[in-house]
Amino acid sequence: MRIPALAALGFFAALALPVSAQGSLSRPVEGVDQKVQPQSFRDLSKRLMPAVVNISTQQTIAPNGLPTFPEGSPMERFNEFFGRDEDGFERQGSLGSGFVISPDGIIITNNHVIENADEIEINFSDGRVLDARLIGRDRDTDLAVLKVSSNTPLPYVDLADSDRAEVGDWVIAIGNPFGFGGSVSAGIISARNRDLNAGRSDDFIQTDAAINRGNSGGPLFNLGGEVVGVNTAIISPTGGSVGIGFSVPSNMVKRISQQLIDHGKVRRSWLGVNVQDADAALVKAYKAKGKGGVIVTRITDGGPADQAKLEVGDLVLSFDGQAIASVREMTRLISDAPIGKTVPLSIIRGGKARTISVTLGELEDDDAVAEASLMLDGPASSNDLGAELSGIDDDIRRRFGIPKDVEGVVVTSVSARGRSFGKLSRGDVIVEVNFNKVSSVTDTVAKVETAMTTPQQPLLLRVKRRGDAGWFDQFLSIELTK
Repeated sequence: MRIPALAALGFFAALALPVSAQGSLSRPVEGVDQKVQPQSFRDLSKRLMPAVVNISTQQTIAPNGLPTFPEGSPMERFNEFFGRDEDGFERQGSLGSGFVISPDGIIITNNHVIENADEIEINFSDGRVLDARLIGRDRDTDLAVLKVSSNTPLPYVDLADSDRAEVGDWVIAIGNPFGFGGSVSAGIISARNRDLNAGRSDDFIQTDAAINRGNSGGPLFNLGGEVVGVNTAIISPTGGSVGIGFSVPSNMVKRISQQLIDHGKVRRSWLGVNVQDADAALVKAYKAKGKGGVIVTRITDGGPADQAKLEVGDLVLSFDGQAIASVREMTRLISDAPIGKTVPLSIIRGGKARTISVTLGELEDDDAVAEASLMLDGPASSNDLGAELSGIDDDIRRRFGIPKDVEGVVVTSVSARGRSFGKLSRGDVIVEVNFNKVSSVTDTVAKVETAMTTPQQPLLLRVKRRGDAGWFDQFLSIELTK
């Protein structure tokens, strides 16, 4: 994932500690006061280290055009220096951390640690090195499940109930930062439910326990020795820890890892819509109550929402009885719901409340839509929007690339002094004003003037906007009061 100053973690280490395989190394956290700092983390660290492993991978890369020196040549030793074998293929390695969650050798790590690997080796604290096979991986949550075979039961740890973890609870991280194996750092949970814009399932635990490159895939433990999160990313302008690290919460790890074990992949439910956040102004424009919700901006043909007769422009307020405050929240609710489940959606359509039942399908492809627009200033317009409008003819269609099936009026410029500045963009096609279709500039201006008679009610516009993935619907609320 690419976030400014956000670094995924990955490196190598080795430990040498005696292994005990007498049940889980974790203890129920209920018997531990998470609010009190222990005098020492020594006993806890010693107990948990045998279940933390080092992961090294190898990947073969096709020849890059550089020469391979022949056997017996004085330059032969440089083949290894450049990471090439006798056939000229380049070998690249990836190094990171992981932890064992069952005595039969199930291991959790990050997907980016093992992605594209041809070989995966697990280094245990007692010096053993075992080959691992990939059970499954999930790019969206950056999690992967591995399996090793051992003649004896392996030491393992349990996954905590991360919903019970609170800001301020003490945690420790064990991993291999910058190759320094078996490093332990302590801190607290700094925040919950962090969204890094890295995937549809972002819900990170933030910690100030020092984690660096090499902690990737390693565990974040509570004081009972249960894994509360998988260390995945850091915010850092320097590449080192500045006290802002992020872990995938253990309840998500439980759900994702079980699906990877059962199916080799993650099966997610699918509604077949694109949605946008509805702020308080948009909710008010829909004549609804509350401060949040999402508006349907695109419906996939033949998808679950299409079959249930959901419509573009519907304001969704709840999903299966749970209130929705944002796109992120709705995405998570859909992903967590069972495939094939029929769920009620509470919506507002045309200013009226109704309930629609939708049977969820299975997500196959990521149908995310990139949104992009260009805001240009223009002369102040005489209409109440503060935007220059034009009817759509063949020349306008060519100029703005408007599809033949899009009808309405096009925005040719937006005044910095107008009401719609920061909302409308040059090239937007206005197709509805307050749920009423528009076909001409005169029609649009008239409907806006009518709306001005009740200025306490925001104006609701439905526009067609051009993005990286094509044209999509966007809903805008514009305050009419001065």
